[in-house]
Amino acid sequence: MATASPLSSEEIIQLFQQYVIPNYGRYPVALTRGEGSHVWDAEGNRYLDFFPGWGCNLLGHCPAPVVKAVQDQVAKLIHVPNTWYTEAQGRWAEILSRRSFGGQAFFCNSGAEANEAAIKLVRLHTPKDRYKIITFEGGFHGRTMGSISATAQPKYHEGLNPLLAGFVYAPYGDLEAVEALIDEETAAVMIEPIQGEGGVRIPPDGFLAGLRRLADEHNLLLVFDEVQTGCGRTGDWFAYQHFGVTPDVMTVAKSICGGVAGAAMLTTAEIAPSLRPGMHASTFGGNPLAAAAGIAAFEMIEAEGLLENTRKISDVFRSRLEALSAECEIVQEVRIVGVMIGVELSIEGAPIVKECMDRRLLINCTHKTVLRLLPAMNLTVEQANEGCDILAEVLKSQTAQ
Repeated sequence: MATASPLSSEEIIQLFQQYVIPNYGRYPVALTRGEGSHVWDAEGNRYLDFFPGWGCNLLGHCPAPVVKAVQDQVAKLIHVPNTWYTEAQGRWAEILSRRSFGGQAFFCNSGAEANEAAIKLVRLHTPKDRYKIITFEGGFHGRTMGSISATAQPKYHEGLNPLLAGFVYAPYGDLEAVEALIDEETAAVMIEPIQGEGGVRIPPDGFLAGLRRLADEHNLLLVFDEVQTGCGRTGDWFAYQHFGVTPDVMTVAKSICGGVAGAAMLTTAEIAPSLRPGMHASTFGGNPLAAAAGIAAFEMIEAEGLLENTRKISDVFRSRLEALSAECEIVQEVRIVGVMIGVELSIEGAPIVKECMDRRLLINCTHKTVLRLLPAMNLTVEQANEGCDILAEVLKSQTAQ
């Protein structure tokens, strides 16, 4: 049987225009393969990727241990329902438990699903007359109706009302405002330890500890959405460890499986039984492929010392970008924790993203003026400097105009 010739970017785009719902804004580039922190398009052009997989590819593209684990697993068992036990899912849960606060895991497929599970757990664990969850302006928790209701950004609510009742929104970083919102119907506080889509916003000193205190005083659950910050992104396994504040419930996704779809909600052994049989499920959650990938991803991070490398690469970005801020008047602020990086500009960032792409560097812009970089934790110093050189050239050219 003859092998079809590879399609060009233009031909692939034509396929999408005819057969795929256009609900995403896409760049006019078709990617065909990736390795580490590089990807290639259909024409063979190579790009340095500082935003791999929208934060999912924390180990870069096609990390060898994850590829091998999935290849081995796919020949043995692809999928079985959660009415059966599998060794891989049990081992994966143990890995997550031992590297976090202990307890137990519920597995699903995405961050939105993990947050849906957390919302259900909050309501099931607390008395029926307590159902409200306090979330934060600028936060982002997903696209399902429950997680979008938890997302305190009106632009994501347009055309979707009425939203799920029970969410109240507080200004990010304002502990007094949170306390004022707590009443006899409040069940939980839910927050990203570092806001991702909200612009890589780092909490003020003592804010997360203050939320922990309020939760304890009022018998509330504290839920950390670590979909973007988890699995080593901050230089610790989870961001709560970076800040020294332990939640009752934590959601993780994106990079949890080294680029394969997977997610989990973690909670303590005392709270976990509230998510009782029949109240929630996920058909593909914790499937053998995801579990094998998840185990391999965590083992790779440990075997290759990637938490330490994250901290080293973070220092390189901090040094380069803070120096750039001093030189470039359009750079207003640099915010960095591990390899979670935000560069706030005084101008819109979309043209910067486009110019960087033209120079074969892939980055992101969020909240219109914040350049967001989520590079792989196994990025080399040389690659970090190469990307910073390109970004500096582009930003300086804008300043000169």
